[in-house]
Amino acid sequence: MTPQTLEDIHSVIIHCSATREDEWITAKMIDTWHREQNGWSMIGYHRVIRLDGAAEQGRPYERRGAHVAGNNKNTLGICLVGGLDRNGFPKDTFSGQQYTQLYRELVNIGKLCPALRSIKGHRDYSPDLNGDGLISTTEWIKNCPCFDVQAKLEGWRLTEFLADA
Repeated sequence: MTPQTLEDIHSVIIHCSATREDEWITAKMIDTWHREQNGWSMIGYHRVIRLDGAAEQGRPYERRGAHVAGNNKNTLGICLVGGLDRNGFPKDTFSGQQYTQLYRELVNIGKLCPALRSIKGHRDYSPDLNGDGLISTTEWIKNCPCFDVQAKLEGWRLTEFLADA
């Protein structure tokens, strides 16, 4: 597989670990899950943001991710730890520190990747089952990342640095 360069990256896809809000999860733990459960050579995400807001390196940016089937080429995957309430139901459980770090990660990627055109949540890659041009909540394959990425970006005014904005 041909390595990707930062100049090749056109999208960032935001994920959650789909773990309960009080579970302490690290990139190393996710790496183990991806190797053991999926048979992958390493973690599928490029960055992981822990509950305390600390960011950990996953896959090197130069290696194609394994985070959205059919949409891994020229993308980077960022995973926020959490996304489920204490009972295991989807919920925006992310801390202020996690959101602050996500903002920093996206600004940094925006500076490093001149061709960046989109930042979306994993659920935004669900199929448009009714063909109306919109991905509605009834069409989501999964809730990941359990918040509206576009609304967050607009609130942060991060859409302006995208190449097509």
